[in-house]
Amino acid sequence: MTKCNQSRFAFEAHFSRRVEAEFSGERLTTEGGALLLREVDSKIGLLRRVVRCFTDARAPRRIAHELSAMLAQRIYGLALGYEDLNDHEELRNDALLGMLAGRRDLRAPLAGKSTLNRLELTPGESSCASRYHKIRYSAEALDELLVNLFLEAHRRAPREIVLDLDATDTPLHGRQEARFFHGYYGHYCYLPLYVFCGDQLLCARLRPANMDASAGSLEEVQRIVRQIRARWPKVNIILRADSGFCREELLAWCENNGVDYVFGLARNPRLRRSIGRAMREAQQEHRRTGKAARVFTEFAYRTQKSWSRARRVIAKAEQLAGKENPRYLVTSLGKEVWPAQKLYEQLYCARGEMENRIKEQLRLFADRLSTETLRANQLRLYFSSLAYALLEALRRLGLGGTEWAAAQVATIRLRLLKIAAAVRVTARRIHIRYSSAYPWQKVYAAAWTALRC
Repeated sequence: MTKCNQSRFAFEAHFSRRVEAEFSGERLTTEGGALLLREVDSKIGLLRRVVRCFTDARAPRRIAHELSAMLAQRIYGLALGYEDLNDHEELRNDALLGMLAGRRDLRAPLAGKSTLNRLELTPGESSCASRYHKIRYSAEALDELLVNLFLEAHRRAPREIVLDLDATDTPLHGRQEARFFHGYYGHYCYLPLYVFCGDQLLCARLRPANMDASAGSLEEVQRIVRQIRARWPKVNIILRADSGFCREELLAWCENNGVDYVFGLARNPRLRRSIGRAMREAQQEHRRTGKAARVFTEFAYRTQKSWSRARRVIAKAEQLAGKENPRYLVTSLGKEVWPAQKLYEQLYCARGEMENRIKEQLRLFADRLSTETLRANQLRLYFSSLAYALLEALRRLGLGGTEWAAAQVATIRLRLLKIAAAVRVTARRIHIRYSSAYPWQKVYAAAWTALRC
């Protein structure tokens, strides 16, 4: 580009007034509300514990950017809407982000894209004596941290929790490691596994797409349940998932370890014959009213080969205009507490909320997996998960009782974090001034009050 030193610009007049603009104002930031995220982190201790999940073998005297600042940059950047490492070439000069990252000298720039990229480059088998690959992460420690954040969010042990399992697709557009074509989704992708409890994320495991949707879920469930029961030995745990997770090994493990389950069950002709009477009732009701009709029924069922025992199956025999719409569930829950209709409509259908949580992950760029190796892309998924944990804690601790108590993370980021502010740094204080015209000052004040209590 042609080098230009012009700093003042004249525009078309507005009636009798001249319109001029110039680059001579105070130091500004567009992330003024991010101070609330800093308060959240001081409450839940997220970033200091993330640092412990990494090993930094760099010589301390030869580094300009500490590991803690680099990790803070990466996680805060995702939470604030910056999906790419390239964004940090400009963000590194933002004084407010420097404060969030814990830098003492706010005039010194933060790490750039090349330095931050070193977090992702170290292969799992690399020695710390390697010349270039000196920063490693522990997947086990990060997995444990996500579950600990969930446990610490409760003041006392709940009587019952529901763990939702689901898989989704992450499209790939390059030659990444473990890249496979998935026939159902119709493109090359990864197949990450998520485990949520309500709004809180307990697991985000990246997997190749050449496997069953339930692959690896038993190992993740075993790990999570073991960690939960070490803290809450008496809690009743229910697993909830669609038919992609209805596999004998998972069902049998739940039955042998005191974990309840409710899973979708794929349709087949045998199941359809079992609900013949209920389906005829639904058809008669549909003809009588002209509206969709559903009848619930249940029965004991065992597959011909795969299941080791008969299990309780609940069926929804539904007749829509012009077609049948039967649905089936298999569950270990008893009919006394969970009759068929209540279990289907109140318990199982609530799993649809998990899809909204996965969409929130995508708003935090969990699908931005463009680096070469599976391990490096797993780290990117961890970063998005940790950014989500930070924003979920802000919603839970700071926005409870406000009009944004159930707002999605993209809404919180746009309205509460993306606040233009003037930043003035002196020897004794950092003064941040927001516009007096900011429309959600009451919500901001309520969040600040809740987080400072």
